[in-house]
Amino acid sequence: MEIVYGKNTVESYLKNKNKKVKKLWLLNTKASEKYVEIAKKNNLPYALVNKAKLDSLCKERHQGFVLEIEGYDYVSLESIATKKEHNLIVMLDGLEDPHNLGAILRTCDAIGVDGVVIGKHRSASLNATVAKVSTGAIDTVDVHQATNLVNALGYLKEQGFWVVAAENGIDAVSYTEFPVDMPIVLVMGSEGKGISRLVIESSDIKTTIPMNGTVNSLNVSVATAVLLFEINRRK
Repeated sequence: MEIVYGKNTVESYLKNKNKKVKKLWLLNTKASEKYVEIAKKNNLPYALVNKAKLDSLCKERHQGFVLEIEGYDYVSLESIATKKEHNLIVMLDGLEDPHNLGAILRTCDAIGVDGVVIGKHRSASLNATVAKVSTGAIDTVDVHQATNLVNALGYLKEQGFWVVAAENGIDAVSYTEFPVDMPIVLVMGSEGKGISRLVIESSDIKTTIPMNGTVNSLNVSVATAVLLFEINRRK
């Protein structure tokens, strides 16, 4: 079992009648009456409890809303590669902050990517924090957890995808200039180290977002959003 929390996240699960939901925990106030009615209508077990009980279930800022759900599901790489509804996949290499992962999933839902590939080791995985930040996108965006990202890229390239790595360098082109008329895997690196050497070597194109101020990079979730919306605009 897993715990998700926060008003928007819980509302998303209830609105979509998510089959993973097992029990709803609410702060015992008048504001919870609406959600009690929803729980009753959907035959969902619920409990009205005090703040101390909710705090024991969730150490984060739950806003009086906590859900107990089944564990998060990952999908196969093949299911993402063969979908090709948008010919766009995001790969995250060594992304460790669950807040960044949640924000990226939210952007991926907005754009409509075919899926996200994350690493199994030294990477953030799907959890309650990711769920809250993603505001429900954790359940709408397909995520594959790969044991080896280089092998995953090899498979995707066999399926006709081109690999675009967000990485600075003398051979990197501006994010407005690389071609987008082909299936794309957009690779984003970790918060501190960027993209690993072997993954960069597997890429076809390197791209960069020009910086005009004193900082030399954007937060990875912001950079991902900029790149995805630019790809989507030009597609």
